[in-house]
Amino acid sequence: MKCNIMKLLVVIFLFSLMTQPVLASEKKSTELATQAKSAILIERDTGKVLYEKNSDQPLPPASMTKIMTMILIMEALDEGKITFKDKVRASEYAASMGGSQIFLEPGEEMTVNELLKGIAIGSGNDASMAMAEHLAGSEDKFVEMMNKKAKEIGLKHTKFQNPTGLPVDDHYSTAHDMAMMGKELLKYEDIINYTSKYEDYLREDTDKKFWLVNTNRLVKFYPGVDGLKTGFTGQAKYCLTATAKKGNMRVIAVVFGANTPKERNNEVTKMLDYAFSQYTTTPLYKKDAPIKKVEVNKGEQKYVNAVTSEPLSALAKKGTTAKDMKTEVKLDENLNAPVKKGDEIGTITIKKDGKVMSKSPLVAEEDVEIASYWQLFKRTFSLFSQTS
Repeated sequence: MKCNIMKLLVVIFLFSLMTQPVLASEKKSTELATQAKSAILIERDTGKVLYEKNSDQPLPPASMTKIMTMILIMEALDEGKITFKDKVRASEYAASMGGSQIFLEPGEEMTVNELLKGIAIGSGNDASMAMAEHLAGSEDKFVEMMNKKAKEIGLKHTKFQNPTGLPVDDHYSTAHDMAMMGKELLKYEDIINYTSKYEDYLREDTDKKFWLVNTNRLVKFYPGVDGLKTGFTGQAKYCLTATAKKGNMRVIAVVFGANTPKERNNEVTKMLDYAFSQYTTTPLYKKDAPIKKVEVNKGEQKYVNAVTSEPLSALAKKGTTAKDMKTEVKLDENLNAPVKKGDEIGTITIKKDGKVMSKSPLVAEEDVEIASYWQLFKRTFSLFSQTS
């Protein structure tokens, strides 16, 4: 009896020695952000989640809020509502913002280009408010735009109360939603010209020359990092939505609630290392690639090109291939003029083995105005002539 018990104990002991390294290895491979309250890692083009931790937990985003502020600025630029050279006058209210700032004075004018630098590099609360008021007329109206855009891009756990991220009740987001905002912002390729700069200057030709240093230190210290936005308040602690590109692959990593800047950067670095060591992407379409023509009812032009709204790629684990991808295109079959550039007029879906790998809007390549009565008459008469 004693002999059998001893044998059983030896077997249990040996089994525990054999299994412990395996379990430790698995644990190490999946827990990338142990010190953060929440985190997520996605591949940008497909939106595929590569890692997540409490990614739907609502938390204060601090200055990562400015990602949505920048989305609305870049959207307005893309639609031609404003230009980089437009002058923006700072109100007394905008100049009064505390926290990170570029020290705007009431009545001071800067260009959209300069204020974008102040937001993307210096995290200027005053710059953010000045642009919000310029675009919407007031902070309240701009916040309405922010929350409307959040719904448009499918964010379910985000609510904004200001364009800065300064502490206020009922202002929250999640790691998942922040990654989706980063994905949306990166549709506007010019934004990288701002978020990737480690340092720059404002008021350069004056006696008030102001040095900007990027609050995202990984822009300088991690190869491939070129954005997007840090955040910090006493309540939110240290947060970061980072993006990096190596070769054809771009990823977005988000961390909420780290205790120190070093801890925050370490968590993001681990996620980026994991993505680039384990995955690879194959580009399929660039942004603005024409896919198919769509007929426009009663338009000045009969057709408009449906183009990609963002880059599209196929994602695969290293050592495997991204072959046998199928593309499905669905277009608006009842598209009526007027059509504005950027209007969603269809979708493109990438599938493999019947499984959806990514799905993205197709948008109008250009404006199409309503045809005049004379144009419609000539078009109808031409068709009548051909059939008679």
